[in-house]
Order: sequence, then C-alpha cells, then structure tokens
Amino acid sequence: MTTLDVDRFRSVLLDERDRVRAAIEYLHEENPGSLLEETGEHVSPSAENHMGDTASATFDRELDYTLEDNSEHVLGEIDAALKRIDDGTFGRCGRCGEPIDEARLEALPWATMCIECRRREERA
Repeated sequence: MTTLDVDRFRSVLLDERDRVRAAIEYLHEENPGSLLEETGEHVSPSAENHMGDTASATFDRELDYTLEDNSEHVLGEIDAALKRIDDGTFGRCGRCGEPIDEARLEALPWATMCIECRRREERA
C-alpha cells in the first residue's frame, strides 16, 4: 500500500472545517431571533400573517436547525480526523485496524472505518 499524503489530507480537512464553520455562521446570521420575532406571532394566525406563512417560516427554521445540527456533527468528525493525523492513526480502520482505502478518504476524509467494516456496521 502507498503511504497516505497526510499533509494533503490535513489541508483538505482544514479547508472543509473552514467551510462548515462559515455555513454554521451563515445559519446563525439568517436566524438571529426567535420564530416569534420572525413571524410576529405565536402559532395562531393573525390578520397580518396567514397560517401558511407561519407554517413556511416554521418549516424553514426547522430545516435550518437540522442543517446546523448536521454541520456541528461534521465539524466534530473533522476535528477528530485532525487529531488522528496528529496521533499517527489517520487512515486506519477503527474496527479492524486495516488501512482505509485512499479513494474512501478522498470522498470522506473523516472516515473512521474501511468500507467493509462500515457495511457490516450498517447491516447490523
């Protein structure tokens, strides 16, 4: 097996971390206040706000919260991958200890398992 270019993967991970942080910051800027502040009402519709407008605002806010939660999770995975680079364990499967295929790391640089172990885990 060829030796992984960990410096390149570190750079990729740092770039991705910056991108994810920027996405989280954008979500915070887009949703600075509460849903009440955005719609001007609680759940009940008023003459100014149609029930559909409130539902759309609620859906948009929930979607943004979901995106933020996912981004926070990815950020944690990226930080863990950077720590594995520092520890010298990057690119090794956390389950079987075998090298993770470089193509898998290209697609998902924070992968912790080889594809076979990941498939076994998903089937279980």
